[in-house]
Amino acid sequence: MATIGSLPARLVQTAADWLSQDVTPRGVPRTDFERLCEQIQPVDVILVEGRSRVAGIIQSVTLSAWTHAALYIGRAGDMVHPEAVAAIKTAGWAPDTPLILEAQLGEGVHLSALDRYRQEHLRLCRPHEIAAGDRDRVLAYALDRLGMAYDTRQILDLLRFFFPYGLLPRHWRSSLFEAGHGEPTRAICSTLLANAFASVRYPILPVMHRGADGQAMFYRSNARLITPRDFDHSPYFDVIKYPFFGDDIARYRDMSWGDTRPRAAERRRR
Repeated sequence: MATIGSLPARLVQTAADWLSQDVTPRGVPRTDFERLCEQIQPVDVILVEGRSRVAGIIQSVTLSAWTHAALYIGRAGDMVHPEAVAAIKTAGWAPDTPLILEAQLGEGVHLSALDRYRQEHLRLCRPHEIAAGDRDRVLAYALDRLGMAYDTRQILDLLRFFFPYGLLPRHWRSSLFEAGHGEPTRAICSTLLANAFASVRYPILPVMHRGADGQAMFYRSNARLITPRDFDHSPYFDVIKYPFFGDDIARYRDMSWGDTRPRAAERRRR
């Protein structure tokens, strides 16, 4: 039987599928998806508020609603990278299809149509004034990782969150988001994006220390410690929002409001 690391591939895939299963009902999207698709730009980072078991863990660990990060790479018809062109041909996407590159549990690094997140809560984070040449290099770095396996060590880390922490042997306890573990041939979503921007020295959340002379020195954060929320918090990424009624918000007094929240929605919130 094929193995991944020290575990059978079938067991790893079963665990990944279980962790990836949605367990929270889908709400009403708060983003004007059509406007987002019209105005999104290459190397914009798309943050997703996930609804799966793994999303719930990441929300608890990072204290943030954002559980997944993907990179917008452009329209299908604009792709020239050989592996991207092959993936587009296999999927049969139309030339005007907006595409993202993402690393997903159980699937590795692959391309997806942005439309897969049409019904989800999204946030767009745009690297502020990134140079055109650096933007192209970020894209190239990410596209060169197509087909890279997902870091199965994280699958083990995530499964451990479903067991009482105090009952686990110390060497079994989770090292999720700790530096040092994982292999260079594997990735998780935010690590892949962090490394892509680090390849052109574009900052996300750098660490700052002052030297003996008082001068500030910047150090890059370990890419494995970058989480989806860090793109939202970064002062170097602009948060772009496309809310419904965005162009007519000055007429907020004319908006229709219900008197009470529907009971079903209230129960889901609890």
